[in-house]
Amino acid sequence: MSFETREQVFEKVMAQEKPKCPHCSQEMNIWEVPPINVGDGLGWGTPFLFLCFNDECPLYVQGWGHLKENYAHNASYRCMNYPGTSQFELMPVFSPMGARGQIIDEQVVMQEEVLKQSIKRGFSVLADCYVAKDGPAVLNILLDGGEPVRVRVKAAEMVGDIGELDAIEPLRSLRFGNEILQEKVDAAVLRLHERFFTRECPFCAEIIKRRAAVCKHCGKEVAGL
Repeated sequence: MSFETREQVFEKVMAQEKPKCPHCSQEMNIWEVPPINVGDGLGWGTPFLFLCFNDECPLYVQGWGHLKENYAHNASYRCMNYPGTSQFELMPVFSPMGARGQIIDEQVVMQEEVLKQSIKRGFSVLADCYVAKDGPAVLNILLDGGEPVRVRVKAAEMVGDIGELDAIEPLRSLRFGNEILQEKVDAAVLRLHERFFTRECPFCAEIIKRRAAVCKHCGKEVAGL
C-alpha cells in the first residue's frame, strides 16, 4: 500500500484547475484543512480542499438567514469541493472571517515553490552520490532534518543499496517522526543486513554475523534466535 506525503498531495492540488463555485461561478480558493476536525469528527479525508470565499455568493449570503431561522445559529455556509472530484458540499462558518486563516495565499505558494526547488536539488545531489557510491553522503542527507521529506525518503532507499554497515547504528538510534520515512529507514536497515550477512543480537542489539551461535559482544547464545 503506497502513501502520499503532504507535499505530494499539495503538488497535485496545485496542478489542478481551480473549480468554479456552483452557486456563484467564482473561482474557489485552495484551503488547508485544520488539524482539528469539525462535524462528526471523522476527519476530512484530505489535507487540502477548494472553498468559495466570495462574500457575495448566494449560498453564503442566504445562509445566514437560513441557519438563524431554522436552527437559531448565527452562522452561514461556504461551498467546498474535494480536489479531483465533482463533489461539492457545504461547510458551516460562524463569522465572515471564519476559515480564512487556512487559505493558501501567494506567500504559501512561493514557499511551496522553494520546497520544490529544494527537492529537485536534493534529488540531483543524491543521483551524483549514487553514481559515486558515496554512502556516507547519502546517510548525511537522510539524517538532515532540514531536507525535504521526499529527499530523505529517497536517501533511505539508497542507503540500503550503497550504505556501509556502520550506517545501521545512527539509523536505529533515531525516530524519524514520519511514517513513510520510518518505514523506508527500517527497510534500509534490513537491506544492509542482507547485503553484509549480519543481524542484530536480540539481547544487546550489537551487530553480529547472521550465522553466529554466540554473540561476540555480550556472550549470549543466539543460535536459532
